[in-house]
Amino acid sequence: MRVLLSLLLLFGLNPLYADQTEPEKLITNTTEKVLETIRNNSAEYKEEPAKLFALIDEIVLPHFDFQRMANLALGRYRRKINDQQKTQLTDEFRTLLVRTYGKALLEYTDEKVIYLPMRGSIKKGDVTVRTEIDQGGGFPIPLNYNLYQADNGWKVYDISVDNISLVTNYRSSFAREIKKNGIDGLIKTLRERNQGQ
Repeated sequence: MRVLLSLLLLFGLNPLYADQTEPEKLITNTTEKVLETIRNNSAEYKEEPAKLFALIDEIVLPHFDFQRMANLALGRYRRKINDQQKTQLTDEFRTLLVRTYGKALLEYTDEKVIYLPMRGSIKKGDVTVRTEIDQGGGFPIPLNYNLYQADNGWKVYDISVDNISLVTNYRSSFAREIKKNGIDGLIKTLRERNQGQ
């Protein structure tokens, strides 16, 4: 559930600061567009989730670098994957996150976001946008968003929830599946999971 929440809040941020950095502006602008569209079409999206998935795919996920995320999640196995497998794995990984993120959006209940100082360097092109999610009575959940400066703008390449990396989590499950069934087995498992959602 925390991973779902992190994916939701990645573009559910709404900073009040006027002096936002470029990565913060990216997140804010995307948030406003997505949440406004969902507020206006909530009933329709609940009845037809495919329309919500299409919205996320169009507006949110262009800001993710799925190839880099897949490479990080593969760890040492990235050297053993061919180009065709890499394309298939990246596509299935993207589909998995579209659906995960979409389901989280339908469950969002306006948790308050607390903003912490950003870490990293804009000049060096690698930053961590740090936040905490106020649960209203419970301990806040730390959420960190790692972005790097690509040729075509800032891209998200990892999310940490309560100091647990999404990519590291996938690396463990990917490694287990690859050891059992190889790269093709991992791709098949992801595809079956996506088709079952």
